[in-house]
Formats: sequence, C-alpha cells, structure tokens
Amino acid sequence: MPPWKLLLWTAIAGLIFGLIGAGEIAEDALRTVRDNFHSHKASGNIVLVKIDDEALRQVGRWPWPRGYHAKLTDELTEAGAKRIFFDINFFGATDQANDRAFADSLKRSKRVVLAVRTRAGPNKLGAREVVALPMFGNAQVGTIDWQYNYQNAVRGIPYSMEWKGHRVGSFASLLAGRTGALDSTFSPDYSIDPRSIPNVTAAKILRGDFDPRMFRGKDVVIGTDSDGIGDQYFVPGTGKMGGAYVHIIGAETLKNGIPRDLGWLPMFLLSLGVGWLVLTTRRTPTQQNLLIGAWSAALLVVPALLEANLIFVDITASLFVTTTLAVVLVRRRFRQGGLINSVSGLPNLNALRANREGRDQALIVARVLNYAEIAATLPPDKERQLVSQAVSRLAVGAKDRIFYQGDDGIFAWFEETRKPFGHHIDALYALFRNPVRVGGLSIDLSVSFGVEIGSGRSLANRLGSALVAAEDAAHHGLKWKVHDPESLEDASWKLSMLSQLDSAIDDGEVWIALQPQLDLKTRKIIGAEALARWTHPEKGPIAASEFVAAAEQHDRIGKLTDFVLEKAVAAAAEINRHGYPFTVAVNLSARLLTDKHFTMRVAALLARHSLPARFLTLELTETAALADNGESLDMLTRLRELGIGLSIDDYGTGLSTLDYLKKIPANEIKIDQSFVKSLCDNRSDRLMVQSTVGLAHSLDRKVVAEGVENREILDALMEIGCDIAQGYIIGRPMSIESLTKRLLSERRRKVA
Repeated sequence: MPPWKLLLWTAIAGLIFGLIGAGEIAEDALRTVRDNFHSHKASGNIVLVKIDDEALRQVGRWPWPRGYHAKLTDELTEAGAKRIFFDINFFGATDQANDRAFADSLKRSKRVVLAVRTRAGPNKLGAREVVALPMFGNAQVGTIDWQYNYQNAVRGIPYSMEWKGHRVGSFASLLAGRTGALDSTFSPDYSIDPRSIPNVTAAKILRGDFDPRMFRGKDVVIGTDSDGIGDQYFVPGTGKMGGAYVHIIGAETLKNGIPRDLGWLPMFLLSLGVGWLVLTTRRTPTQQNLLIGAWSAALLVVPALLEANLIFVDITASLFVTTTLAVVLVRRRFRQGGLINSVSGLPNLNALRANREGRDQALIVARVLNYAEIAATLPPDKERQLVSQAVSRLAVGAKDRIFYQGDDGIFAWFEETRKPFGHHIDALYALFRNPVRVGGLSIDLSVSFGVEIGSGRSLANRLGSALVAAEDAAHHGLKWKVHDPESLEDASWKLSMLSQLDSAIDDGEVWIALQPQLDLKTRKIIGAEALARWTHPEKGPIAASEFVAAAEQHDRIGKLTDFVLEKAVAAAAEINRHGYPFTVAVNLSARLLTDKHFTMRVAALLARHSLPARFLTLELTETAALADNGESLDMLTRLRELGIGLSIDDYGTGLSTLDYLKKIPANEIKIDQSFVKSLCDNRSDRLMVQSTVGLAHSLDRKVVAEGVENREILDALMEIGCDIAQGYIIGRPMSIESLTKRLLSERRRKVA
C-alpha cells in the first residue's frame, strides 16, 4: 500500500476514533496517571464543613431542620468566615419556625451563597429552582451544575449559567473570583490533592467545639460527605467523595489560572505529521523506530507538562494513529524479515521464492563469477556501489524490472515466457564486457546467465535449476544456457528423499488429499480416494509417483501407509458422523501383505475411530507380487472377513488378468484411466471398458472408472453401466475440510 494511502486510511480511522470518543476510558486513566506526576496541595484558603456520618448521628435525621443550618451560618459568620457556600438543595418551605430562623441567619450574615440549578446547561439538568422562598432573598446564589462522565467523575464545570434571566456564577468561579463566558466550561485540575483541603465535621460547629481561626478570612463550603446521603462523585486518583470537594477543586483550579482544554485534534494532527515523516522520507528502519519511539514518549510526557500549566490535551486518538502506523511498519518488516539484501536493499532470493506471480514466468539468473574476489578487495561501503553498477546494466531496456540479489554476485529476475529474451541476454552479456567504475577503480566483471523457462515446480527448485544452467554456461564458455528441469534428474535429492520421508511424516509435511467418487446411479458423492501428498519446505510439492514408488521399491512403504490410513479413516469417520454415508479408499502395497500385524492394526484403527469396516476400501497395487503367494491371499481373505472392501487398482494394465479376478477376493475393480480417457475416441478402449463392466457385474463386483475428465466420458460411463466415477470433472484432490464443506453444502441444497 502506498504511504499516502496508508496514512489516509489511518487518518480516517483516527478521526472516527476521536469523534466517537472511543478512547475515553483510556484517556481518563492516562490523565489520572499524569496527575500523580505533578500532584500538589490546595491553597488552604477554602475550608470544607462536612455533613458526614458523625454530624448525621449527632442530629439524628436528614434532611436537617433548617434551624441547624441557621446555627452553622451564625457560628461561621461569628468566626469570621469570608463567605459561606451551602452545597445543599433547599427545596420550598418546611416548618415556619425553622425557615424563619434560617432566613434571619442569612440576613444577619449577608455573606451566604445558596445553590441553584438552571433550566438549561451542559447536561440539561433539570428545570427545578432551588431557592423558592422570598425570605431567603438575602443570600447570593451560585449554580452547582456540571458535566460528569461514565465514572460519575466531573469533567466540565461551568463558569456561569443563566438563572431567572440573570447570569449566575458557579460555586467554583465565585470561590475563585474568576469569570468566563456564559455556558462555557473548564476542566478541573485533579492533580490538586483533595485530601489537602482543610475540613471539619459540621458536628463540631454545631457543638461550638472548633477553633475560629480556622475560618477567619476564608471561604467556607458546607456540603455532604456521607454515602448515606448521596451526592457522591468519583474524584480521579482518590475515589468517591462528596460533591463539595469537586467545587473546591474547581475553585482551586481557577485560582491557579484559566484552564484551556485543547481537545484531541491538535495532538492528532501532529501524529499524522510524524507519520508522514516516517512513511514518506527516506529513513532507515532504525531511524523510523527512533522517530516513532520519540513521538510516543512525547505523547506521554508533554501532556503532563502542559497540564501542570492548566493546558489540557487528549492523546488517545494520537496514540491510536501512532500505534497503528507502528504496527503496520512492524508487520511489514516482519513480512520482509529475511527478504531484503542487507548490502543493497534489494529483495533477496527468499523474496524471489515467495513471489507467487513469478510461477508462470521464465526465471533468469545472472551470476557475476568473480564477485567474491572483487568484494573482498573493496572497502565495505563500496560493495553497494558495485551492486548498483551491475544492476544498472541488467536494467537496460527494462527499467521497471524487479531484481533479486543473492550472495556472491547472484542476480535474478522474471521475464514473460512469450517474449524472445535470447537476444536481450546476448546484449546484456555484451554490456558486461566493459569494466565498471567503483571508487575510482576500473573493474572487469565476468558474468554468465542461466534460464529456467518454467516447469510447474516450486520457485526454489526453479531457482536451483537456473543457477545450475548459469554454472554450466560458465563451464562451457557460453553466454547463457537454458535449463530443462524435466530432462535432468536431481541425483542428490533422490539419494536423500527416503531418509527425509519418515521425518516429513512426523513433521507434518506429508498430508492426504481426498478425490471424490461419484455414484453414477444416485449421482451422489459416496466416497473418495485418499492420496498422499508431500510439501517439502524447500522443494515444494513432491510428486506422489516419485516418493511413493521409491518407498515401495526400498521397502519403506509401511510408515507411509499407516499414516495415510490413520488420516483417511479419521476423515471418513468424521464425515459419517455428519450422517453422510462415506467410504474412503486407500492404496495398499502388496509388500504389506506379508506383515502379520497389518490386519490387527487396521482393525484397531477402525475401532478407535468407530468407523464400520464397510466404509474402508483397500486398493491393491503391484498385483504382480501376488502371484503364487498363499500368505498374501490369506491376509486379503482376513481383511474381507473383517468387512473391509478390496479393490483391484489399475485394472487392464500389467498383469491384471482373469486369473487375478479369480484369486483375489475383491469386491471392486478400478479401471485404469488410460482406457477411460480415450473411451469416446477409441472403439477398442470403449469395448475394453464395456466388457470389463459386464464381467465385473457378472462376478457381483462394482466397477470404478478413474480419470473421468469431461461430461462426454461421464455420460458414456453411465450408458455402459459403470457404477462409480472418479476424476477432475467430479472433483480434484482436495483437503478434508474442503470435501466436508462440499458434502454438507450439497446436502443443504437438497434439503432446501
């Protein structure tokens, strides 16, 4: 993905993240952590009188009769309190004596501020007016509205609100003596430690048991601080506390300055700018890591410095952008790990092997024969220049070509097979006859080319073939040579193949594919043949005909057969558990028919997977080995007695004659695909198939035709009366999961 596109999608995702407030919980947690780094005490100029559990026990009821509030007012006024703020709602009239006592105390004090709520506000908190009695008109009023979040933590305190057509300041702004725009809010600074706020229980004030000096010249807030009453809010970093603490923290915040909340957008835009620098400028991975790391650290540190100066910023949207870019870069590097040449920065041969697009293209290798000798004489910083000179010549005529660099002067690229590249390679060879200039030195390069035109093998194998061709070209004094991998045998591989096969089974490189079989009467899939497959980590897929035949010839077929049986029986059992009658066929080498324990192993395998024996068919290969072998025939009889099906494989070839039909207790004949494929084109082949079907049916045996690749052959087999068909038109060999999905899907369609 181009850098600009990656950044665009990241920006869109970040905008959505910020607009919906997805990072609110994390934002609050981060801000709380930052508050701890610059925690400080309150000024001490505001004192809290708490109506706590002690005060509630002393009075014995709540709400208190207003005479108690009158006494608090008188005591605090006499003590010299500057102003008295009641963070208590006084709703309507109560008994006349207590209301009059409280009204008289307000008149005497002339320094009381009572709480009101507005009809409109940040949270549209209600349409009730707290101060309704005209007799309380001697008190000033202040709003106690604010904004709180999912934690019940106050995050926005208004400067002032409109009440009865008048502008009314909030408790916080009145306490601090600060004003602000109507309905505008500020963020309280929770780095102020609420435990440092001077406080005293109202019980002591009512008893007269307090030091008046504590209140002289100071503002006093009277508020509840008891779970039993409520009015509790979450104070970040401390926990649940009375709402009066929040008013005081808000006032202390304003005393320290005017808070400014910049939101999430500024840091978000800065993060996008950093991302642009990382993605679009030429920087090494280390430089990219340092830049992202430095910015991530800044996102964690800078807000703490800003908040210490009452400038609040949100950073989770920025962290989202930065983290997304970091993850993308890490994933890219992880995918590219081991795919880049450390000297030149070109993709290396591992990258070539992983390039699936090159499978259908010709592969060309250029080998600088004296590269190691030259590189050994150059300073370390000049080898890259040598590579650049070589690649610039190889790129003549095709500047957009992607080059892959290996060690010791190996360069490779892909070409379209339809293009005549012979003359182009001749021209490249001629270019290398002129010396290159590296660090002021004139250096001659000796080069040879190898071509692998494509063989369906893995790219790893094809690359090896092209390298062999380049070596042969150099050895015979040729400019270039084409390697035909189909005409050459890999002797070293054949020598090591059998020794690798056993470990490949243990390591999971060997697996089974299932080729479905179709019942031609019911037109349903009734089974499949299990086929061994080997995917080598370096050579890719190994032809079954290659490793199975070698295993049989060298008496190493036992472990492979047991493995295929285990997987095949497990697969058939699983499919049958879905209520789908399904038979699995497994090739059985005649070499195993002398294994006295084979029958017991098969029986135990069927029992372990709870698969009835009739759902397993063993296809006999190498029937020539059964001639005059009574022991083998006895084992086949025992297998049939267990209920296991037997099939004569590749019937019509080799020594599969009437004598075998008589000797072998098979219940099925499998006609070789060489007859089936030419069924519609060759009259003798059609007669062969037709006569075999008739003969088998007369012996009460089913017939399976393999190699059915088109509809015409399928229809001909149905006309002949063949029982079962197997081939590409029905299904290619597939994984167990794919076949199971297909069977269940077909069942659902029929039910529907």
